[in-house]
Amino acid sequence: MAVIELNETKSKKGFWAILLNWLIYFVVLAGVYWFTLPPINWHSKEFWHFVLFALVLRVIMSGFEAVRKLISQKPTKETAKETFKSFGLVSKIAGVTAAVIVLFLVVGGIIGAELFNASRYADLITTEDGDFSTDVAELPMSSIPVVDRDTAERLGLRKLGEMSDLVSQFEVDEYYYTQINYKGNPYRVTPLMYGDAFKWLNNQSEGIPAYITVNMVTQETALVRLEQGMRYSDTEYFLRDLNRHLRFQYPTKIFDNVSFELDENGTPYFVASTVGYRIGVFSGRDINGAVLCNAVTGECTYYDLADVPTWVDQVYSSDLLLQQLVYNGKYQSGFFNSIFGQKGVLQPTDGYNYIANEDDVYLYTGITSVAGDESNVGFVLVNLRTKETAYYTCPGAEEYSAMESAQGVVQDLGYRATFPLLLNVSDRPTYFMSLKDSAGLVKMYAYVDVQQYQVVATGTTIPAAREAYAEKLKAEANIEIEDSTPKQPDDAKQVSGRVQALSSAVVGGETCYYMMLENDPAVYVAKVSVSHKLPFVKTGDTVTLTVSATAQGEKIDVLGFGA
Repeated sequence: MAVIELNETKSKKGFWAILLNWLIYFVVLAGVYWFTLPPINWHSKEFWHFVLFALVLRVIMSGFEAVRKLISQKPTKETAKETFKSFGLVSKIAGVTAAVIVLFLVVGGIIGAELFNASRYADLITTEDGDFSTDVAELPMSSIPVVDRDTAERLGLRKLGEMSDLVSQFEVDEYYYTQINYKGNPYRVTPLMYGDAFKWLNNQSEGIPAYITVNMVTQETALVRLEQGMRYSDTEYFLRDLNRHLRFQYPTKIFDNVSFELDENGTPYFVASTVGYRIGVFSGRDINGAVLCNAVTGECTYYDLADVPTWVDQVYSSDLLLQQLVYNGKYQSGFFNSIFGQKGVLQPTDGYNYIANEDDVYLYTGITSVAGDESNVGFVLVNLRTKETAYYTCPGAEEYSAMESAQGVVQDLGYRATFPLLLNVSDRPTYFMSLKDSAGLVKMYAYVDVQQYQVVATGTTIPAAREAYAEKLKAEANIEIEDSTPKQPDDAKQVSGRVQALSSAVVGGETCYYMMLENDPAVYVAKVSVSHKLPFVKTGDTVTLTVSATAQGEKIDVLGFGA
């Protein structure tokens, strides 16, 4: 009787030990999943890595004593057999399954290798020949973006510093600064973030109260306060953490890039691109759609790529597009040609920039040969929402050579050039860049001709730089570009008088002159682009101003100038 009770006690202890073992196992798996968030998708290597971890953990926890003996003993064929026999059925099945998965990962990698799929890698992105003068609109000087990411970050920090009620609790999230087209203008936008975990505790009930917008043309920076705070972001915790929220909403989706954007009403959204694989099981990474997450309410909606709303500007990440451009230029003539001979092998240049064209944002980068001769054979524009790609044949300087040319002109001042923006100047591809001092402040602007990069012109204002560029092109390359002076309307009239008062100010990166004439109550405003003679006007000079015949009121814009 005592023996039976002893066996029952051992049996109960064994049952509770097994139950505890499995409980610990599932708790560990849940914890790992909570932090790693792998997609439940057989195309995801992260998913299979999680499964492998689960299987190996099961083997270790089910046969801990056997594993300990195997490690402590001298490994021989006999000891390995004995150890394998000592494992339970569950452990054996888990071990065999893990081996099969490892084999599957290896074979899947080989099937999708570039060696066997060169042409398919080349076709991940397809280019069409474009017409630069038709495809890229010529921007008026008052609409040229002068703010790069570095400047946007400085402006954002300065703006937050002005808000005494926020600066102690929140910081600017410098991860994003997404470039978007917002209400017809190029902007960089980014949300605020909690300063630390304690500040999250103090403020999480209301959420993040604002985001920052930087107008890339005027440099106007705004901190936009929301009626309801953003309750979902990647600086939240637990179920309001953006990545965790997206994963639990879409457990099978493979996410790529996440950008911060605004719809036309100013509502903040996180745009999470979703991934599909076009080659084999794990290769040929590409975008097949996007999830739009309302940062305030957390509401998520998935769109196939063709159905993504047009106000969304960035679905494709720059890194993904540049990698696909590398494949496209590398494998046009096959895998072995990319190594031996390298006939016709091209590659994107090291840098890139963004161009706002109509209502879309495009990635711009030069295309050069693998020989590294510091020159471009052309350039591409890639729509960041649709991946429509246009190639433009335009032999000329690559971007860093153009930057060095611009810096050489002002080398005595020590200014550094920003990465160039590609502009259409009278149907001529032209690099435009800002020149900054050591403090990161924009001091001058430069135009560099793409095809003849020795033609460099600088100026303290955009109009002055463009006018100098036109003169340089005519003098050094015998090329004339259209006059940048605004065309006067047919109903223009002239107003003459002596200058009674004169002042100037920089508005939107362009110097404006404010004049009052004797016996005339109106204030006449003339941009420096109207005439290069304006900086030399002084009080008492007699001037003739061209204005619209219908212009009236206290402030009148000047269309033409004569002295």
